[in-house]
Amino acid sequence: MTDENTQHAEAMRALKAEREELMKSKTLEKGLLLVHTGDGKGKSSAGFGMVARSLGWGMQVGVVQFIKGKWKTGERLFFSRFPDQVRYRVMGEGFTWDTQDRERDIAAAKAAWEESKAMIADPTLDFVLLDEINIALRYDYLDIDEVVEVLKARPNDKHVCLTGRNAKPQLLEIADLVTEMTLVKHPFEQGFKAQRGVEF
Repeated sequence: MTDENTQHAEAMRALKAEREELMKSKTLEKGLLLVHTGDGKGKSSAGFGMVARSLGWGMQVGVVQFIKGKWKTGERLFFSRFPDQVRYRVMGEGFTWDTQDRERDIAAAKAAWEESKAMIADPTLDFVLLDEINIALRYDYLDIDEVVEVLKARPNDKHVCLTGRNAKPQLLEIADLVTEMTLVKHPFEQGFKAQRGVEF
């Protein structure tokens, strides 16, 4: 066991030295553009995790929810406890299969985008989460070229996170980070309804 511990310690020392050398080349700092997409669960959850992380550092945050509508969600209930740090706007009309009205969905998406642009331009906000904007873009409720232009011209220190499946290739191209959530298994497929605290 002593030999195993000694070998482990030596391997970790070598790894630490390698990491320290690697970190010397990582000197850039700016606001990042982050995209969470894919068929798996966790896109919005990851975005709201970043909101919580930002609050932990005393940052100011803006949230625009594009699709989810007025129904209660755990994230909305929780982050409403931080009115001095979080500007939270629920702008969606609900899922597209609920509204069944394309013009109404487009109008809601455009209103949400106007709020998003204001938050992105606001120098008092450090992090902006555009929750489910990818869905609005998927259905062409918004002009992808305008969205890309605004995101590329955002203030240099502004972090912006976009969530939703089927992210457009134009977003993936300009993003600093892209994470694709992969669906392996989901309780919905086993007959479970959405669970409070897990799904919403």
